[in-house]
Amino acid sequence: MSVFQTLGHFFTGFAARLRDAAREVRRTAGLAGAAMLAAVGLALNQIVIPVSQFLEIGFAFLAAGACAFLYGPWMAGLMGIVTDIAGYFLRPNGGFFPGFTLNEFLLGFLYGCWLYKKPVSLWRTFCACLSAVLLINLLLTPLWLHLMYGNAFVLTTVRLVKNAVKLPVDTALLYCVLKTAEKYGKQKN
Repeated sequence: MSVFQTLGHFFTGFAARLRDAAREVRRTAGLAGAAMLAAVGLALNQIVIPVSQFLEIGFAFLAAGACAFLYGPWMAGLMGIVTDIAGYFLRPNGGFFPGFTLNEFLLGFLYGCWLYKKPVSLWRTFCACLSAVLLINLLLTPLWLHLMYGNAFVLTTVRLVKNAVKLPVDTALLYCVLKTAEKYGKQKN
């Protein structure tokens, strides 16, 4: 099989998974499951370890990852929007900025692209976490902070170190959650 055939097969499968995930948004069971995971995400959002004025370590990504694995990128992205807005009212941290809502949508969407309808593997989980770190934590979040506070758009050493340390920890935590979700899903069938 040539490289082009392999790439074509990947994108064909990817488009089919995106279509399947769009159907999840209309399923009552999917909506109920995502709502429960959103509640878990809001509870986890209350557990935060502050690192600096602009940096904190949280665990709400675990609910987003589970939603992405179970219900796909669209549902996880929508759950991210809901939990970001509701989370702002539960624990406001500065002014509301829609860029961070976009971050939460993209987090769920990215996780869903990597995890939905795929077997759980440590490599796939790592890639999902890495893509979120690169796009959201190291690119978009500094951009939003620059727009909000006028700080120079730079990647601080603290931000780089935090993400370098958190990446393997987040990967391990998410992998454990996904393995549990995968095991539960197999028992259900």
